Amino acid sequence: MKTCGQRISELRESQKLTQGELSSRLGITRASLSHYETGRRVPDYETIKKIADFFRVSVDYLIGRTEDSEPTVNENVKIFEESLELSDETILERFTLTVDGRELTPEEAKRFIAFVRAERSIR
Repeated sequence: MKTCGQRISELRESQKLTQGELSSRLGITRASLSHYETGRRVPDYETIKKIADFFRVSVDYLIGRTEDSEPTVNENVKIFEESLELSDETILERFTLTVDGRELTPEEAKRFIAFVRAERSIR
């Protein structure tokens, strides 16, 4: 089984990035990245998340829990994502959006939907 460092190295090379380029994009030092790739150090959880997000792979893939690099998404999240193509009104009719156990007001829900759409357009 490949180590976390080997997977990071393979992902970096598949994108034709140097250690310097990747470390700069991740906000870490090139030396740290080199240590991760060679197995001299293990990245902390926040760094693993950054790397997984950058390469759009699952954290489980990076740490060797799975050979499937695709991030897994909860079935309810998949349904919600697919529904984002609906109008805001249709989404609000079909789903009850809550944060911290409290239902969002219609205005909050519309801002939430707009935020998700904006974040996706950045990717």
